Amino acid sequence: MRISKLLRLVAGAAIVSLVASNAFAASANIAVAANFTDAAKEIAAAFKQKTGHEAVLSFGSSGQFFTQITQDAPFQVFLSADAERPKKLEDDGLGVAGSRFTYAIGKLVLWSKTPGLVKGEETLKAASFAKLSICNPVAAPYGAAAVEAMKALNVADALQPKLVEGANITQAFQFVQTGNAEVGFIALSQLTGSNEGSRWVVPQNLYTPIRQDAVLLKKGAANEAATAFMTFLKGPEARAIIEKYGYEIGERS
Repeated sequence: MRISKLLRLVAGAAIVSLVASNAFAASANIAVAANFTDAAKEIAAAFKQKTGHEAVLSFGSSGQFFTQITQDAPFQVFLSADAERPKKLEDDGLGVAGSRFTYAIGKLVLWSKTPGLVKGEETLKAASFAKLSICNPVAAPYGAAAVEAMKALNVADALQPKLVEGANITQAFQFVQTGNAEVGFIALSQLTGSNEGSRWVVPQNLYTPIRQDAVLLKKGAANEAATAFMTFLKGPEARAIIEKYGYEIGERS
C-alpha cells in the first residue's frame, strides 16, 4: 500500500515537472536568409534541445523579409544575408538597439553538376554554357556578390544574356540542380557534405565580403525565446554548426 502511494506521488511530481517546463517554454518567429537554411535548422534543433524553446523558421530572400518586417510582419528575429538591412531596421527603430551582430560571413561559389565543367574564372570567360544561374541581386546579397564578381572579371556584359535569375539563393541552386542552368553562383554552405560536380570558390577579392548580420526585432524584445535564441546564436554550439557549413565567424558588430 505504501509502495503504491509512493509511486502515485512520484508520477504526480513528474507530471507537475513536465507541465512546469512546458509552461516556461516559448517560441519565436525567425526570418532566415535562404542561404542559411540547413545551418539554421540544425541550430534550431540544438536550441530546442538545450533550452526547450522553439525557433519557428521562415526562409526567403533578405530583401523580401526586410520589406515584410517594415510592413509589420510577425517576426521577432531576423537573420539576414547582409549587414545593411539589419542596420537599417535598427536605425529605424524596428530592431532593438545594440542587438545586431555578425553571425556568419558567407562564401560565393560557382558550381555545376557536371564534373570538370567549372575550372575557375576561365569558365566564365570562355562561357561555353547556355545558362548561368544567379539569385536576384537586388533582394539577395549573394546575387549582388555574383554581379560584383562578374564585373571584376570583365565578363558581366557578355554573360548577361545567359543569366537565369532565381528569387533567392535556394532557387538559384535548384536551377543548376534540375539542369535548367549548367552553372550557377550559389552559397558554399549549400554544398556541405557533397562532392558532386565541379566548383570554384570565388576569391574574396572579387566581391565585398558577405557579412551576415542578425538583429533582435522590437516584436521580440520581450519574447524569452527570441532573446534566448540570439544568445544561443553567439555561443559555441551554434558557432561550431555555422563553421561546419562553410561559413567564417564574423566579429561582433
